[in-house]
Amino acid sequence: MSLPIIKAMTAQEISKLLRKLADPERAAHSGRYFKTGQGEYGEGDRFLGIRVPEIRAQVKKCEAASLEDIQTLLMSAFHEERLFALLLLVKKFTKGDDQDKAAIFDLYLNHLHCVNNWDLVDSSASQIIGSYLEARDKALLYKLVKSASVWERRIAVISTFQFIGNDQFEDALNLAVQLLHDKEDLIHKAVGWMLREIGNRDAAVEKTFLMLYYKNMPRTMLRYAIEKFPEQERKKYLSGEV
Repeated sequence: MSLPIIKAMTAQEISKLLRKLADPERAAHSGRYFKTGQGEYGEGDRFLGIRVPEIRAQVKKCEAASLEDIQTLLMSAFHEERLFALLLLVKKFTKGDDQDKAAIFDLYLNHLHCVNNWDLVDSSASQIIGSYLEARDKALLYKLVKSASVWERRIAVISTFQFIGNDQFEDALNLAVQLLHDKEDLIHKAVGWMLREIGNRDAAVEKTFLMLYYKNMPRTMLRYAIEKFPEQERKKYLSGEV
């Protein structure tokens, strides 16, 4: 018995599908939530107003889409279409062979400017950049961490989540040191999150790092890093009494 042939949807068809799910009221709320006002980190971004679970449900229907059509969606002015493209790239990367993964990695790397909000980064960086680089040279991350783009710096940090999950902490800790004096709160949160994840795997490693640097950390970074510590221990870190 032959399997049914699944027709690959084009970018235009996917875009039409997503627009049917659009909710103007939710779009307005998303614009505020993702800080799209003048001078804010998401300035100028546009939203259709689609819930993430709805986007993920549509991704499952469109796995046969070509990389060319995904690239078109990734370059969309609408946030949800870019998110859709990134989630589809992650799904294809996970199921792909070495050649597929290399092509997806290259596409992602060539369109970093489209991965331009924290949810887009967090939904894709570790799954694509981190996974691809795990057994390869990590020089790219050390280049990105010096970028003027807050999103490229966040991509570098979040990519290490893949390594942390396999008890490889060195790169995450090295990048954390380089970002101790970063001015962006979104970076403080990302670094603190990765430090917390390291602590979940090996508390001694995180605490050794904190003893060296916690007094010089941005407050948000420290709060994220120690979030799961017992209350009294958190207070000691925050008061500088460890």
